[in-house]
Amino acid sequence: MGVRQISTAAPTVAARARSILATAWSCEVTTDIGREDLVGSHRVTDEGEVRIQPPADSLLSAAALCAPRGEPTALIEFADAAPVPVRDRIRARLWLSGALEPDGEQFVLRPIRAVLQTRSGRMGIELDELAGTAPDPLTAAEPRLLTHLADCHPEAVEQLTRLVDVDSLHGVVRVQPLAVDRHGLTLRLERVRGQADVRLPFHTPADDLGQLNEHMHALLSSAQAISRRRR
Repeated sequence: MGVRQISTAAPTVAARARSILATAWSCEVTTDIGREDLVGSHRVTDEGEVRIQPPADSLLSAAALCAPRGEPTALIEFADAAPVPVRDRIRARLWLSGALEPDGEQFVLRPIRAVLQTRSGRMGIELDELAGTAPDPLTAAEPRLLTHLADCHPEAVEQLTRLVDVDSLHGVVRVQPLAVDRHGLTLRLERVRGQADVRLPFHTPADDLGQLNEHMHALLSSAQAISRRRR
């Protein structure tokens, strides 16, 4: 079985894509002559411009030699993996396609299309919107926050399940924090067969770690209140 999504307020498609660009360490590049994985070879500017400096012996370098004006067309894939070990760890994939313009030892992507795939499906992104959208303010801290929550506070994760509809918890054998952004926390509910993702929304967006801490305490307080009423 796949992952069933129980959705609430979430980042826009463009914000999700920009967050993936901001944190991805590797990418898969497909050109006319082949496909290769590049690790630590790209960077993304504050304006969302993708720059790639491939190894001299890479397929991308070879493709540039064969392309008109040295500008190979390429499809670049970025994968967004959950920092906490869970089933189906890839949370989303982002594809950018266009021409790679040489700039010294680097190539600058001139995109003509952007597509984001999440568990809800595939969605096209307007390029102007993508360039003009900032990453989620919690993106850089998310891996550390989630691994700390999973490793050091499993009792808090269990407590937060009190905020989930009781019917959604039927057959659940493990709960892990899957994602966090300015709009809420997402939990992965794993069953023997299949799993579901459920978002716990914040009452207002969190723009920094201080606000996130306040919102997490508010969620836990609500969960504790529900526990007391059920006793």
